[in-house]
Amino acid sequence: MKINLKECMENVRTNTPLVHNITNYVTVNDCANILLACGASPIMSDDINDVEDITSICSGLNINIGTLNGNTIPSMFAAGKKANELSHPVLLDPVGAGASNIRTKTSLDLLNQVQFTAIRGNISEIKVLASGSGNTRGVDADISDTVTKDNIKSVIEFAKEFARKTNSIIAITGATDIITDGEKAVCVYNGDAAMSKITGTGCQLSAMMTAYICANPENIFDACCTAVIAMGVCGEIAKKRMTEQDGNSSYRNYIIDAIYNLDSETLERWARYEIC
Repeated sequence: MKINLKECMENVRTNTPLVHNITNYVTVNDCANILLACGASPIMSDDINDVEDITSICSGLNINIGTLNGNTIPSMFAAGKKANELSHPVLLDPVGAGASNIRTKTSLDLLNQVQFTAIRGNISEIKVLASGSGNTRGVDADISDTVTKDNIKSVIEFAKEFARKTNSIIAITGATDIITDGEKAVCVYNGDAAMSKITGTGCQLSAMMTAYICANPENIFDACCTAVIAMGVCGEIAKKRMTEQDGNSSYRNYIIDAIYNLDSETLERWARYEIC
C-alpha cells in the first residue's frame, strides 16, 4: 500500500476548502495560519447564534476542546449536528480529555451525539475516549501510555477497535503516529522532538487534517495520513533551519513557513511511514 501523498496535498491547494474551527484561544491564530499555509481557508466562530450558519457555508468542521467554557460547549454540539445534517466532515481534537471532569464529559457527550469523520489526539486522550475514564498529564500524554516498540502492536489493535466502534478514522499522534480506519493502519515516523516544545502543533495538525479531509472526500484515509506526514516532515525541515539564536517561537514560525513552501516532491522524498 502506498499513500497518495501528491494528490492529497495538491487537492487542498486546488480546492481551497473553507474550514470552520471551534478551537481554543491559545492556538487559534496558529491554526488559522497553518490552514492558509497549506492552501485552505480558515474561519473561526464559536458563538451559539453564529455557528450553524458558518458551518453551513464551510466544507468541514474542526472541533477542539482545548479551552472549554459554558458558552462554547453548546456551540460545539450545534455546529457538529448541523455538519452531520449537511454531510460535512467533522474532526474532534479532545485536548486534555481525562484532565478534568468537564473535558472528559464533553468529549464523551460529543462522541455520543455527533458522528466524527476523524478523531485526532495523543494516546492518553484517545484511551480516555475509548474507556470513558482515565488520566492525562494536563494536555500531554501520560508517561505510562508512551508508545514503544514493545507495545505498538497492542496500541494499533486498540486503535483499530476504537475506529470500528466510532466509525471514525483514529489518528494517535506522538513520537510515532498511528492512523487507522479500523482495517488499515499506518505508522508515521516523521517529526522532531522539538515540536513538543511548541504550544499548538497538535491543534494546527487537527485544523490541517480537516482541510485535507475536505479536499479529498473520496480518499479520507490517505488524506489523514498525508496531513500527519506533512506536519512531521515540516517539523524536520523547520528544525534544520534553526540557528543557535533561535528558540521555540522561531521554530513555530519555521514550521508554518515549511508548510507554506512544501511541494509534493519534497513530501514524498522525506516521508517515512509503513503499513503496520
